[in-house]
Amino acid sequence: MGTFRGVLALSGFIAAFAMPNAVHAQLGVGTWQRQSDKGSKEVAAMTMTVDPCCNGGYRLTYHIEIGDTKSVMKVESPFDGTAVPVFVDGKPSGETMAIKRLDDHRYTAVMKMNGAPFGTSNGTVSADSKTLTVESVSNAGGKADKVIETWVKK
Repeated sequence: MGTFRGVLALSGFIAAFAMPNAVHAQLGVGTWQRQSDKGSKEVAAMTMTVDPCCNGGYRLTYHIEIGDTKSVMKVESPFDGTAVPVFVDGKPSGETMAIKRLDDHRYTAVMKMNGAPFGTSNGTVSADSKTLTVESVSNAGGKADKVIETWVKK
């Protein structure tokens, strides 16, 4: 998996937790900004917009910038653990996300590429619903990689 493709897949996976299934008071629809940690080797700037769709589910639209390259990734999920396709720039990517809301503040997801599992994530929304912390473990390229990210509601 190339660097750009890898960042898209992992970033989407990480971002997937930012929307509760039925509790707008926790997070709500709107735009989230991924925060950069000082000293991070982060290569992508990213925002995520959350909109209701799919008979009670949510559409997650990620705007990702890596250098001069921009891309849009979309996922429409019922947030019940069902695996759904991931689209990059309007085309199927071969990736799926199975996002599940555990309670009002916690989410989990399983990512697959062409049917093969390559990562998991656990997300927690803060009590004030303004911050999302996501811990992800991916196994892209045969090496386990753990990432912790923070997202802030705009």
